[in-house]
Amino acid sequence: MFDWMVWTTPVAVFFTCIGLMLVGMTAWELKSPTTTRRGWLPMETTRGDRLFIGLLTAAYLNLVFIGLAGKFQEWLSLEAEPSIWISFVLSMGVLLLILRKG
Repeated sequence: MFDWMVWTTPVAVFFTCIGLMLVGMTAWELKSPTTTRRGWLPMETTRGDRLFIGLLTAAYLNLVFIGLAGKFQEWLSLEAEPSIWISFVLSMGVLLLILRKG
């Protein structure tokens, strides 16, 4: 069923984190309903809005990193392409920043 996707460890960890975030945010929303607030994003958002924006940003950041990995290898004179774990850590950091300050 899932043969079309390359399930490497980083991909599995990324999707597991997304699933756990969705479950955690749902429980948090049921326990304490959210209100809108304005952070540095140019609109009022709820926790769910910030999660959605953060997940999209994390996904695009990972795609850009994968697309540019060969260039990074060339530009930085590396022997191999940089690890996908770098983009995972960066994307989770950006996601947490958006959730917290967005």
